[in-house]
Amino acid sequence: MSRLVVLDTPALYYRSFYALPSSITAADGTPVGALRGLLDTIAGLADDLRSTRIVAAMDGDWRPAFRTAIVPEYKAQRVQDEETGSETPDDLKPQIPLIREALRLAGIPVLEIPETEADDIIGSFAAQMGPDDELVVVSPDRDLISVLREDRRIQLHRPRPKGQWAPLTYADVPTEYGVKGGAPYREMAALRGDPSDGLPGVPGIGEKTAAKLLAGYGGLDELFRAAASGAKDHGLSPKRAAALLENEDAVRRAEKVMTVLEDLDVLYAAQDAAAVPQRMNREALRAFGTQWSTDRAVARLLKTLGGEVPPTPAGTSPAVDRRVSKNQLPAFTGPSWTTSELWGFDLETTGLDPHTVHIVTAACVRLGRVNGGVSPLETRTWLADPGIEIPEAASSVHGITSDYARKHGADRTAVVAEVIACLESIRRRGGNVVGHNIVYDLTVLEAERRRLGLPTPVADVLPPIFDTLVLDREVDRFRRGKRTLADLCTVWGVELDNHHDALADATAAGCILWAMADKHQLLASGSGEELHAAQIEWKRAQAADLEEFLRSKGRHATINPDWPLEI
Repeated sequence: MSRLVVLDTPALYYRSFYALPSSITAADGTPVGALRGLLDTIAGLADDLRSTRIVAAMDGDWRPAFRTAIVPEYKAQRVQDEETGSETPDDLKPQIPLIREALRLAGIPVLEIPETEADDIIGSFAAQMGPDDELVVVSPDRDLISVLREDRRIQLHRPRPKGQWAPLTYADVPTEYGVKGGAPYREMAALRGDPSDGLPGVPGIGEKTAAKLLAGYGGLDELFRAAASGAKDHGLSPKRAAALLENEDAVRRAEKVMTVLEDLDVLYAAQDAAAVPQRMNREALRAFGTQWSTDRAVARLLKTLGGEVPPTPAGTSPAVDRRVSKNQLPAFTGPSWTTSELWGFDLETTGLDPHTVHIVTAACVRLGRVNGGVSPLETRTWLADPGIEIPEAASSVHGITSDYARKHGADRTAVVAEVIACLESIRRRGGNVVGHNIVYDLTVLEAERRRLGLPTPVADVLPPIFDTLVLDREVDRFRRGKRTLADLCTVWGVELDNHHDALADATAAGCILWAMADKHQLLASGSGEELHAAQIEWKRAQAADLEEFLRSKGRHATINPDWPLEI
């Protein structure tokens, strides 16, 4: 039998919600970005994983009483509605019933158990599947690393850079995180803490230090005994020992809260999942897609789960395709974004994975046309102490060392808050923001916000976004070669000094955009909102094209179509 795919559905639809702007709506104005993003994700994963055996795990309670009894602060800072205790943003609330209906019509069993979280359903599948069964858990949530077991064929399918997904298995955990398997990862996470879940961890002990301590002593029990006895090896300094002992109770409670249930009744849903194509209501699903402006996502779902592509009815047009062709650009109506402020934006970080790196430097620069050229008119820059060691590979790129950042960098929380406030200020001023592969930078910023427990999602403050990577792929679709920032500077005749300096890269992106607009004047004919919306469609089409190209070469990958954030 094919592998069973279990979706961490709330994490996936929140990911789509924050990745896509609220301007994506159905004809009646209902927001549908999270719905569309989730359906696209499921379709892509079914194709990539070669399985239609899919179960959608849902939260019966996102703050179960058995967890808040252990840690009353558990997820408390996420509450958006004090009266109902809900964490659901207003624009997401009407989409959740639509998501449930879409899953039902697609034939995907939805498993929701009162007073438990989706993580508990996933943990129960992981514990109860047979040793020869293959289970794929799909989630961006690193906490689910804890369900990986040595005696089971389980992989955690996680989003990775450049829109792809990648598996993590029990055998991968030591290399990736420095601890041996799922349960030790949970202990490490309890030491590290998770501010977004209201779990503070031990001050001064980050992920790498926690992993080193646990690897050296073997587990939490042994580590706390060593701290109490005055041991000083494996990185256990007197200062760290004191911090451990002072916060032992909080760590113990956090570890209990992070432990998922394993005894829920779930296996019947695996049997239902074996008949997803037979359970699918194709005609009703097509009608649903038409009603809620998700025709394209439904078409992909019908193809990957139902084995067909719905025909386009005679006399109608397919979903809007705003691709730029050689001789035609979208019919924008304006007013032109060139009459508004344009700001370049860039981050330099501690690594490559936007979901785990920390910000080192950031820059926003207002650019304008001066004497026929493009010049900076106003700049804002930040240097942060990232709170972790900056790897040598990252320092060699942007030139900032750990010592320099610790000595001269500002508090990381303050920097992230100020950068988000800067973007919000640009939006209020009616401005637009440009960057190269800006989906990376905005995803980093949102991941940092979540880790630090800051209240305002990045997606809620964004002005219209322009991405020179997406735009270049459209206006010169068939050009061979790489499309890095440096490559585009060469192609578009832009001078790039001090590459990988945040201010220099932000400025270069703005200059490239102006060069594109000069050559393809219709790009400059629309408003910021119009060009932003067009890029959402272009990125989706580009992702689909790349998937098709890879399949033609015998390679299978799911390319994340989300833009301008991948969360």
